[in-house]
Amino acid sequence: MTSESTTSEAPTSAPTSVPDTVLHTVRDSVSLITLNRPEAMNAVTWSQRERIIGLLAEATADPDIRAVVITATGRGFCAGADLRGAPATTERVPGDVARTIRQGAQRLVAAVLDCEKPVIAAVNGTAAGIGAHLALACDLVLAAESAKFIEVFVRRGLVPDGGGAYLLPRLVGPQRAKELMFFGDSLPAADAERMGLVNRVVPDEELLKTAHAWAERLAQGPTRALALTKQLVNSSLESDRATAFAAEAAAQEINMTTADANEGVASFVERRAPEYRGR
Repeated sequence: MTSESTTSEAPTSAPTSVPDTVLHTVRDSVSLITLNRPEAMNAVTWSQRERIIGLLAEATADPDIRAVVITATGRGFCAGADLRGAPATTERVPGDVARTIRQGAQRLVAAVLDCEKPVIAAVNGTAAGIGAHLALACDLVLAAESAKFIEVFVRRGLVPDGGGAYLLPRLVGPQRAKELMFFGDSLPAADAERMGLVNRVVPDEELLKTAHAWAERLAQGPTRALALTKQLVNSSLESDRATAFAAEAAAQEINMTTADANEGVASFVERRAPEYRGR
């Protein structure tokens, strides 16, 4: 809910000259989503959030999209939520805040977790508040050396939202999660990697190149098997053994109906490299 920056978009007399605040391209079966409000450290607005959620839904539904990368322009990955872009309300009543969180930050994080394609975060700079949680909800996290992560809520006297208290303990354990959330200290990328929040730290100039390489490798993989694997891993910490084993068996049953599973087995028998098509 909170933000390192709450700079609103500057008014303009020429609407056609306003840059897109979310850039989007699809190349080599990879959907690249780029936050583009560098002047506000990419503090995410209501309209940006809705656009990202929509693009993630499109990635799930489109069989020709087989991986997703989320990144940003400028010095910030995402400095939190900029609520100035939200629709105006005339009067606040009990329940409004909870509803805003459910329909806003939680929907954004859930869209990443529920996307049926692998999602890579390429964190180019500061990721604070919901910006940190957007990154940490991704399946793989790459960070530039200059990146940092901040659980900024405590600095504003707020409770973490956007799934932070759900995500962090699962990534680093409850004690580390409490340390990050209680103090709100800036966590450099190298320390985030040591904690297990980040898969890899790379030089700033190598970030997008590495993200594209990882995404293209995922896009050449067995897409449905990856989707089912993601579901199994994401639910594993909330399941007992019997439930997890049943889900695993069901996932394998479903996966064996795919063309890619048949191709994987055939290529093994024929001693050749598989050619997966995401079907």
